[in-house]
Amino acid sequence: MKNHRENLLSLYKKEGYDFVPIDLELCPSQEQTFKKYFNTDKSYREFFDFSEIYVSDLTLKNTETTRFEKYFNEPVDNINHWGIGYQHGSKAAKHMHHMVAPMKNFTTIEEFKNYPYPDYFSATSEQTINDVNRIKEKGYVAKASMSCTIWEISWYLRSMEQLMSDMILQPDLATYHFDRITDISIKRATEFAKAGVDIIITGDDVGMQSTIMMSEDMYVEWIKPRFKKIIAAAKEINPNILIEYHSCGYVEPFIPHFIECGIDILNPIQPESMDFCKLYDQYSHLISFKGTIGTQTTMPFGSVDDVKNVIKKNLDHVGSQGGLFIFPTHMIEPEVPFENILAYIEACKNYK
Repeated sequence: MKNHRENLLSLYKKEGYDFVPIDLELCPSQEQTFKKYFNTDKSYREFFDFSEIYVSDLTLKNTETTRFEKYFNEPVDNINHWGIGYQHGSKAAKHMHHMVAPMKNFTTIEEFKNYPYPDYFSATSEQTINDVNRIKEKGYVAKASMSCTIWEISWYLRSMEQLMSDMILQPDLATYHFDRITDISIKRATEFAKAGVDIIITGDDVGMQSTIMMSEDMYVEWIKPRFKKIIAAAKEINPNILIEYHSCGYVEPFIPHFIECGIDILNPIQPESMDFCKLYDQYSHLISFKGTIGTQTTMPFGSVDDVKNVIKKNLDHVGSQGGLFIFPTHMIEPEVPFENILAYIEACKNYK
């Protein structure tokens, strides 16, 4: 029988699989429920024996966030290493944040050039390499996270409204900003590839519930060529590395562009926005998929049987060759009944 790493990589390559892998993300309150229910101090990822383990991020040259404080005219609860400010959500959903963009009021290219974009050391960190070796030796997939690769991190910094205005009215500002973000992402992708990770998860939310966030022409002009450069840089170092791409919402018009950029796995295929079986039939010869269990519908509002039926339906459609890592499409929020989480675990473990 294949170990976790062999099984998942074989599934993604559509070469068959021995068992259905498991993945989900619990919000803090659900994580507390999990620990109480199972009376364990283990993380849920370890307890449920997930196939993927994330490696440490690369080492930053400067981790001091106080240097960003001058860019804010309103209070923030914390600032991340990009300089993005965060204001906490309600007590019930403290893991949700309102973001405050430090570059929102920039008007000149000089302000962008003077901004302290994060810088990573060129040599891959020893911790990342050690993580990769340890994870693989234990038979798991070594995965690196680079979500918010270009578009999202760019608008988090600039604000979405202002960045979209720049793309039309001040293209020199948008070009400089996108290029800086792209260069940073290329450095991260190449260092992760050198470290030997199996999968890099990239992505930017470019879809809304029932339509795309920007025109296809705008995506092709601004995002696609930059994203393609990032993937090419990683695959030049390791042609076997798998690139996963995440975007919530409806992104069907963009899928051919994602494929041309070089992605191998599309995530999360929200059933409220797209038809998985249709997409699988159309694109499974080119890419694999991860997701498909609705966290707006099935997980919070469906029955235990509804959860199990969706899993069986989608896995039956894929067949024994694989090509789908089935999991809930987003974080499991407080309103999801815990029995539906258990139903997901049980259905995956018992699928034949």
